[in-house]
Amino acid sequence: MATSSASARPTTSAALDIPDDLGGAIAACCTPLAAAPLSAADADRLAAVLKAIAVPTRLRLLSMIYAREGGEACVCELTEPLGLTQPTVSHHLKVLVDAGLITRDKRGVWAYFRPVPGAMNSLAAVFGPAR
Repeated sequence: MATSSASARPTTSAALDIPDDLGGAIAACCTPLAAAPLSAADADRLAAVLKAIAVPTRLRLLSMIYAREGGEACVCELTEPLGLTQPTVSHHLKVLVDAGLITRDKRGVWAYFRPVPGAMNSLAAVFGPAR
């Protein structure tokens, strides 16, 4: 498992059960906050994920995607419920993809979004008690 040069804490997404190519910023903090102080770099990465979900529209998008039957949603299905244009919704979705919370699969002209397995559990674990 790789470690950050700033600390001995693991920073690979494998520690969080998130595929390596999808772990993104969530993988930055592998242990609960109560277990050890965050390094500056880990705090920056965690803050980026928290910023991504600190916007009401993005929280609604996460909820809509995570609750969707079949586990995925097309961007075309998300615009009307939000009352936003497709480019605006796509921007919010890109932020969530970059944060490692959802994945994007392009099919023809449409993009489909799915939850990253374990991402929300990993994020929740950061705020849980020390293991």
